[in-house]
Amino acid sequence: MALNSIYNEILNEHNIRPTHKGEMADPTITMDGKNPSCGDEITIQLKVGEDGIIEDGCFTGSGCAISQASVDMMLDLIIGESKERALKLYDIFMGMIKGTASEEEIEELDEAMALKDISHMPARVKCAVLGWRTLDAMFKE
Repeated sequence: MALNSIYNEILNEHNIRPTHKGEMADPTITMDGKNPSCGDEITIQLKVGEDGIIEDGCFTGSGCAISQASVDMMLDLIIGESKERALKLYDIFMGMIKGTASEEEIEELDEAMALKDISHMPARVKCAVLGWRTLDAMFKE
């Protein structure tokens, strides 16, 4: 099976059957993200413990398959991690999209590395980074 087929399967699975889509009863942080150029909208909810560990996360919203799959993969990566680690993963993801991340760093993204070739589709980059930029804003505000 070709690598592109595997990556497409990963994207489709996260879009059709997202693990983290839904609402949380008692989030500690909530942030809305919007991509005005295409209409993608998401709301990310996180439960962050006093120790700074992301205990749970979910998202709601609508948008293209790439935006929905990307935020679901992101939540897979950051749940159970510290805020600092989540921001490091954000930096790696953005570096992957910009072509500046090393292969070792990209491997840390697990399934999210399926979005590596998005950088060759400029119109879709904003879709792929919407959830990640929303996460960054959550922790920097």
